[in-house]
Amino acid sequence: MAATPNDAAPLKPLHGSALVLLTIAVAFSTFMEVLDMTIVNVAVPHIAGSLGVSPSEGTWTISSYALASAIMQPLTGWIAKRFGEVKTFVVSVMLFVVFSMLCGLATSMPMLVIGRLMQGAGSGPMVALSLTLLLSSYPKERQGIALALWAMTVVVAPIFGPILGGWLTDNFSWPWIFYINLPVGLAAAVITWTLLHKRETKTFNMPIDMVGLVLLVVGVGALQFMLDNGNDHDWFSSPMITTLGITALVCLTFLVVWELHAKHPVVDLSLFRQRNFTVGVTGLSLGMMAFFGINVVFPLWLQTTLGYTATWAGLATAPVGILAFLVAPILGRNLHRLDLRAVVTFAFIMFAATSYWFSTFDSGASFSTLVLPRFVMGIAIPCFFIPLNQVYLSGLPASEIASASGLANFCRTLGSSVSTAVSVTLWQHRGEFHHATLTENITPAHPAATSFLQQLSHAGLPATKGLGVVDQLLTREALTLAVNDVFWLCALLFVALIPVLWLAKPPFGSAGGAVGH
Repeated sequence: MAATPNDAAPLKPLHGSALVLLTIAVAFSTFMEVLDMTIVNVAVPHIAGSLGVSPSEGTWTISSYALASAIMQPLTGWIAKRFGEVKTFVVSVMLFVVFSMLCGLATSMPMLVIGRLMQGAGSGPMVALSLTLLLSSYPKERQGIALALWAMTVVVAPIFGPILGGWLTDNFSWPWIFYINLPVGLAAAVITWTLLHKRETKTFNMPIDMVGLVLLVVGVGALQFMLDNGNDHDWFSSPMITTLGITALVCLTFLVVWELHAKHPVVDLSLFRQRNFTVGVTGLSLGMMAFFGINVVFPLWLQTTLGYTATWAGLATAPVGILAFLVAPILGRNLHRLDLRAVVTFAFIMFAATSYWFSTFDSGASFSTLVLPRFVMGIAIPCFFIPLNQVYLSGLPASEIASASGLANFCRTLGSSVSTAVSVTLWQHRGEFHHATLTENITPAHPAATSFLQQLSHAGLPATKGLGVVDQLLTREALTLAVNDVFWLCALLFVALIPVLWLAKPPFGSAGGAVGH
């Protein structure tokens, strides 16, 4: 098994300005990587128009990045042991910068998609290794703070991505959503290499598990592509989506069997033999499904149903980051005094309560009414991410932190992808159901319906146009009822996850055993 470079004499943690500089560099590089998953979302119409393709083809810019990143994340542990954690992180940041520039310079959709694929592949190990490097550089007693800072960059970035993306696209042009990565990435790479190149981890000349690698690439690739495009092709009524689903199922099933028996596995699935890793990753992935479902459907509903612009939808979504930002450092400082299971339980109760609160809104809800539960929800975010990261890392030796973090991040990303696919599909299908139910009431037998149509007629609208207005109103109310259903189901999932958390066993150790508990 791999080990730290100096088991006998572990490296001393960083202190003072060096630690502050490293934290800023790693946090900002992680922020930019996670930000790039969502920043493109609001710019898709602009990109599609600029490159002369349809908006549905424009979404390939999102799919290609997520696809490559999802494949690379579980490989993080193997790559880091092969080339060293510091070198892998710095190269990953530089590749991210180079391919970001190529994306900005793209003059055609194929060029942009290839650039996004390479950008996602290059940046895949960044998030997991950023946590590993922070934990190894912080003093043992302050590793809770490191975990809090890292968790907040991962959580806040997707929230601010659409706001920043919308502002840059509206005020400059879409390539700037890629160009802004250049100064941040270069500064992060230079600072990290300067501070850590003498603290490189021991490397091992491990053979490449080609069978596992092929199964991973094909299986995860097919699954991610299926999730990204399933809704547009009406899921399994499409032969392409059905083929992708079968391919993903077969490849990932064989991958699990192969990796459990491989001498040098490319993905270390033996980590799931640790109870706390399994419980932590399960809670993180399923919790992320519910949390991300809310974050995907809420701004969509605001823009498509209530007529909000991308900027205003972003402003309605953003207040969730305020309390999260304020609470995270306090929680990180006091994490060792708390039962982590109780902290996450509190988070899930708050998530469930605010999700239920959202499910009570109607289409006439004001901006302030919508913002308040988003603001309250913020307190649960650090209580969800920070303790669960510590739970899944607890008891693991330092040599396994990169593998564990990579695998957990992969499961979290997959949870987000599944959530996006399921929540949007569910919202649309429930919208159609509610529309059909409401339409049943538009008959001469219902006085309210006939009275409303008569009022429209008196206002000078012909019968056909009057029915068109009614249909628009029904669609608005149906999609609002549908979004209420999604929020209600998310609340239910949060409550159902609470018993799972208590399967984890204490003690959880400082920074999840990153220092070799």
